[in-house]
Amino acid sequence: METPIINVGILTRQAITFWFNGTYILTENGSYLTGEQRAFWNRGKITFRGKTYQELFFEPISKENSFELQHVTIGIDFHWQREEDQYFHGALHLLASPDGIVVINRIDVERYLTCVIASEMNAQAPKEFLKAHAVISRSWLLAQIEKKRLGEKSLSKGYQDDKRLIRWYDREDHILFDVCADDHCQRYQGTTRTGENPVIQSVMQETCGEILMCDNQICDTRFSKCCGGATEAFEHCWENQPHSYLKSIGDNPSGKHPDLRIEEEAEKWIRSTPTAFCHTDDQALLSSVLNQYDQETTDFYRWTVRYTQKELSGLIQRKTGMDFGEILDLVPLKRGESGRIEELQIIGSKRIYIIGKELEIRRTLSESHLYSSAFVVDKEQKEGDSIPEAFILQGAGWGHGVGLCQIGAAVMSTQGYNYRQILNHYFPNTTLEKQY
Repeated sequence: METPIINVGILTRQAITFWFNGTYILTENGSYLTGEQRAFWNRGKITFRGKTYQELFFEPISKENSFELQHVTIGIDFHWQREEDQYFHGALHLLASPDGIVVINRIDVERYLTCVIASEMNAQAPKEFLKAHAVISRSWLLAQIEKKRLGEKSLSKGYQDDKRLIRWYDREDHILFDVCADDHCQRYQGTTRTGENPVIQSVMQETCGEILMCDNQICDTRFSKCCGGATEAFEHCWENQPHSYLKSIGDNPSGKHPDLRIEEEAEKWIRSTPTAFCHTDDQALLSSVLNQYDQETTDFYRWTVRYTQKELSGLIQRKTGMDFGEILDLVPLKRGESGRIEELQIIGSKRIYIIGKELEIRRTLSESHLYSSAFVVDKEQKEGDSIPEAFILQGAGWGHGVGLCQIGAAVMSTQGYNYRQILNHYFPNTTLEKQY
């Protein structure tokens, strides 16, 4: 099998300014282009150099050539959202859509992954950790492409009635490209952070073509920043379809943890700081793992958020479009095995409603995203008053918690675990195979 070529959706805009660092060929007419270029969307078509096109394809004459895009939005809808200029190897494809010009980067998987590894983490991170991440990033990508090849569609993303909304956010069937470039799929920020880092180059050479397999299928490997001491099972965050390699494990050498589906156990766990690989305050290690904007989050293992009554009731009304009146309580009805809330009951003076799953809860209770849905609720309330003055959420972890815990895996690598052992810890029942 040869190294696959993929199409990565970078952004959609009605006006695009880009630069060719080196010579590119416009395949529509065979012309050679360098330097600054502009394209405009007009009535469903692309205007470029005075002519109108449905799509444009620019191919580099050398694999070392690159193109630059300015003001690319990263971390869309997350608390670290911002814009930056980015550079990309490979071909540039512009495609007219009803919403604007879709910018697509056509590139081989290994060069793509080189950028993903440096985009998801700091390129100075421990090598065995980076090798483990290269394998799971490759596995996840090829699993999505395989699903698309087989014609598999995304499963139902939830249901809603007058008493509850249960929704999850997962793989979308991208029609115009294979994967997007942001956190919804995998962070892909071009060559912006890779440079000529010899560690990244070595990581990619030593793991080239390696993927995780289970039951003769490529594993749909997932990962998040910090599991909070226990990883979550797939079915508690997405569709009710258990995966034997995405089950809940303790982030410790034994792999064990209490049954955090039990409310009393979850509360005890979240209010404490159990020993775990991802429980670290080693700032040197964290600085080597997290990119600069991720380091703005400092309390990822255990965290606290406080809302006044006015703040919380206003936030929930904006996010749900429902008027709950004053918020009386937030009640966990169902938790996953890591303690993450799968169904949360919001009790207001005007209505009672249930929301889930974990990301819907995180989006409802934050202007961007709550760190995780593994939290317990305390109320500040005057004696004899039925209306709480404030709510305090004490929580654990950063992200959905399914699969590899990035902080935990980094700590494991500093403790002498190699990348195969790290993969075995977070993805049981899998085998490591070389596909190409």
